[in-house]
Amino acid sequence: MENLNFIIGKKLSELRKSHGLTQSELAEKLNYSDKAVSKWEQGESLPGIEVLYKLSRLYGVSLDYLAGEETSLPPSAPSVRKNHIVITLLSVLAVWLAATVAYIACDISAGIRPWMVFCWAVPASFVVTVVFDVIWHGKKFFFLFVSLLVWSLLLCFCLQFLDYNIWTVLGVGVPLQAGVLLWKWLVK
Repeated sequence: MENLNFIIGKKLSELRKSHGLTQSELAEKLNYSDKAVSKWEQGESLPGIEVLYKLSRLYGVSLDYLAGEETSLPPSAPSVRKNHIVITLLSVLAVWLAATVAYIACDISAGIRPWMVFCWAVPASFVVTVVFDVIWHGKKFFFLFVSLLVWSLLLCFCLQFLDYNIWTVLGVGVPLQAGVLLWKWLVK
């Protein structure tokens, strides 16, 4: 049994590192402590079958791989993270493509500040990154993207409606940023 603990622990460690996760980040995703993850990786204990199943789904491997004698990672494991980044970037690019189409439509049909669609594309891009960060990275950069979303929205409102009165933006933005920081502290 100790041999199986060591095999599973070694594979869990390799998979975690190949996905760029720390023990703390993995523990947070699984609602366990980083000490439990450390014990699994050192072969001191085994996670339950439910946790092994979650880990196999997270890393895109089978349970057989985790308990088998193979020592090499499956070829798809390192590329999963790259695919997530590419899909996120393609989604942000779609936002900017939509902004370009809206710019052309506004320029042709009406004389209203068509360049503003590009300003509004910035907060829309942060909405996309927040959504994909929550889905794939377990809120790894969530509060950074939310902060950038708040400030970009405020600047867009300033440019669109307040005739560049930056002090109004700062007056509203500072308490909102403080709220985001307190929210982050509350979540941890």
